[in-house]
Amino acid sequence: MIGYMCKYAPLEVLEAMGADLVRISPQVNDFSRADALMHPNMCSFTKAVLEDPAVKEMDGIILTSCCDSVRRLYDVLVRMYPDKFIYMLDVPRKVNDFSSRLFRERIQEMTREYGEFSGTTFDEAKLKDLLARREEAARLKGAPRQEGALRVGLTGARCSKSILNLLEDHHVEILFDMSCTGLARRLPVDPDNLMSSYAWAILNQVPCMRMVNASGRDRYIDGFRDRLDGIICHTVKFCDMYSFEYAHLKEDAHLPVLQVETDMTAQSEGQIRTRVEAFLESLGEPKHKKKVIHRRGDKKMYVLGVDSGSTSTNAVILDEDRNIVAFDVVRTGAKSGVSAQKVLDDVLEKAHLKKEDLTAIVATGYGRVSIPYADENVTEISCHGKGAHFFNPDVRTILDIGGQDSKAIRLNEKGEVADFVMNDKCAAGTGRFLEMMARTLEIDVSELGPISEQWKEDIEITSMCTVFAESEVISLIAQNKEKADIAHGLHKAIANKACSLLKKVGTQDVLMMTGGVAKNEGVVRAVEEHTGKKLYICEEPEIVGAVGAAVYALEEL
Repeated sequence: MIGYMCKYAPLEVLEAMGADLVRISPQVNDFSRADALMHPNMCSFTKAVLEDPAVKEMDGIILTSCCDSVRRLYDVLVRMYPDKFIYMLDVPRKVNDFSSRLFRERIQEMTREYGEFSGTTFDEAKLKDLLARREEAARLKGAPRQEGALRVGLTGARCSKSILNLLEDHHVEILFDMSCTGLARRLPVDPDNLMSSYAWAILNQVPCMRMVNASGRDRYIDGFRDRLDGIICHTVKFCDMYSFEYAHLKEDAHLPVLQVETDMTAQSEGQIRTRVEAFLESLGEPKHKKKVIHRRGDKKMYVLGVDSGSTSTNAVILDEDRNIVAFDVVRTGAKSGVSAQKVLDDVLEKAHLKKEDLTAIVATGYGRVSIPYADENVTEISCHGKGAHFFNPDVRTILDIGGQDSKAIRLNEKGEVADFVMNDKCAAGTGRFLEMMARTLEIDVSELGPISEQWKEDIEITSMCTVFAESEVISLIAQNKEKADIAHGLHKAIANKACSLLKKVGTQDVLMMTGGVAKNEGVVRAVEEHTGKKLYICEEPEIVGAVGAAVYALEEL
């Protein structure tokens, strides 16, 4: 079994020599070994390859000279696995007659070395037959569009399995995949000039960002523009090339564009799911698997929205006239299912209702897929939009600072999500950040806001990393700085980070802040000073997502 990671790898040649090929798509939990073997700031994909247990089972790996990170990966792999076929194929960056001849020679050199390793020989007739069968299969293969399905294009670095599986689950049609490996490729060749035309065909695929003719990617997308609903641009942490492409697409594509940056770890799954599903919902995703919910007779209708977050689980019951009948907020425990059951019991008791009185239940938040009694689940991005519109139809921008992430959401006049951004998988600037800082200051987190209002010295907190910020706070305490001044500095730092998110979506008209941190008057004041806008905050900012889920249930009915 030979692993590969690049669409410029001559896969068909190796298949003709009897090799079983597998695309390397690692997803690991940490980089403990890789950080010892490579620099910590290397591309997270290359580090994930070193951690991936599947790599140990492979007979060899074909690498291509796409970047310095892959070159360093090659240096490590040849030392780790001296008995495997670890090959670095140097792919030309230009596409012309000379580069094509050069690439053909490099492919032939690779086949000779693989033949010595595997004990097989290259037969040009087998390659010719393989390519002919692939071309015929591609020509005959039909890809009928599912009625009403969304159509998206994929760009950027190699796309993770989790994104592809998620799109498949939502019946999304992928019109093109311009990521590093892509979904499929067609290589039309000249049977009478096989190897030269084969090398030429590989080089003439839709170019990746390292190729000189990368501007051809724009022209390729233009050919699909009238059929596309949106573009998903996947980038890998520390891979700047595709971040540049995202910025260009965002500005010039005139289509909805979602950037998903991952570090190739399993811990990214929750945010990936939220971002992709929220993007599909903003495009108007058809609900193929939606439960059909009917009103039950002439009884008064009640719906429940449940927002299962990292620090709190919130529930709201609305009646058919969109009045809030009852709401409840409980702390999310070690098991989200227990918290979800408790909040259900509590809110039903407050409303003097039974579960059988509820016509529909919609769940949202990171734990939405784990709420067993929900009829449907919707992302917190969409639900915060509906919830904000419920409380104030004039709201166009939402800043939601929750327990484990922050979001900036831009709405249209109907309360639908027009654009959104989320922070990376990091506690910086979130409720968890404030909880840890309060613990360091030896006060309750609820005291941070009132204390910060008494500040006198303007202190700057230079790091937003929770670990480094904690060290900085400890240092300030050792300098005998006042708690009020430190708290004020922390709130300013949070506001700076939050406002960097807001700038990406724009602060239009009325700006609303939601989430538990909206109860902290110190953070609210700091954001207001930074934006120059008065924030709209409802009476209970933690329930906005749950209200949005309940509104969604009413609209579905």
